[in-house]
Parts: sequence; C-alpha cells; structure tokens
Amino acid sequence: MRTPSSELVEIRAAQRTFEGAYIRTSLSQFSFALIVLKIFTSEFYSIGALFAIYGAGILAASAFRRMQGNRQFFSEVGEDGLSRKRFRTSGNVVIVLTTLSVAAYVTLLVLTLRLGN
Repeated sequence: MRTPSSELVEIRAAQRTFEGAYIRTSLSQFSFALIVLKIFTSEFYSIGALFAIYGAGILAASAFRRMQGNRQFFSEVGEDGLSRKRFRTSGNVVIVLTTLSVAAYVTLLVLTLRLGN
C-alpha cells in the first residue's frame, strides 16, 4: 500500500513540528549545560547539572510525543470497520513541559542566589 504524496507531506511536517522542535530544544539545553560545566568554575556545576537534567526531561517528552504522533498520523480501523485517523492534541505534553520549565527556572533562581554565599 502506497501512501499518497499529500499525506507524506503532512507526515513530514508533523515530524518536523512534533519531533524536531523537542529534539532541538533538548540538544540546546545539553549544549548549554556542557558550556557551563566546561567554562565556569566548580561553583557553577549545579547550574550545569540542572540544565542537563532539564534537557533530559525535554528529551523524554520528545520520545513520548513521537510515540503519540506515530499512532495519530496513521490510520486505524475502528470497531465499525471504518478506517480513520485519531488525533489528540499535545495538551498533556505542554502541561508537563510547562511544569518542568517552571521548576527548572525556580531552581535556577535559587542556585543563582546561593552563589554568593
């Protein structure tokens, strides 16, 4: 069974959006963590570790979103025998990433304020 060209374009666009953005964000967090760990003194190691953990959380959300996307963008046969696509918005992932981001930035603020002590 061949996938029509228009559907392939839709699948590729969804992969760029749902997979690529999360992967790029996690890679940028890992890169920033590496820069902090390599350039700054040991008192900044906790900040570098924080960004590494934050990047790992985003990478985990990316893997979950990819798993959801693979199920959403391909047809499934319902109980009535009709083929249909199931789409679910990424609301749960957004809530998890918002919570993760707020926690990371609050922790960053606390770590930054403790640097002088």
